Amino acid sequence: MDDVAVLSSFDKYTTFSFGGVTLTFRTCNNLDRYTKVKLWDNGYIEVMAKYRNRPEEIEEYIDLDPVLKGLYMDKDSFLGPIKGVRIEYA
Repeated sequence: MDDVAVLSSFDKYTTFSFGGVTLTFRTCNNLDRYTKVKLWDNGYIEVMAKYRNRPEEIEEYIDLDPVLKGLYMDKDSFLGPIKGVRIEYA
């Protein structure tokens, strides 16, 4: 699956990996894990997430555009080849 990126989390961080590049950015302290990708739209991700302090899953939104801008990465060249996102935990 060369055109699918991987979303994950650990501690207070989210990771987004594709093509040998892993973006790591801060997220909520209480995030337990992402459970389902609902939408991938060229850097915008809708996901379901489970938090330690809530019994139900919550819909969350991740926008990679500000992350990529902060790293001076070209959005189109990095995100262009990505056709989907899957969640993966070790």
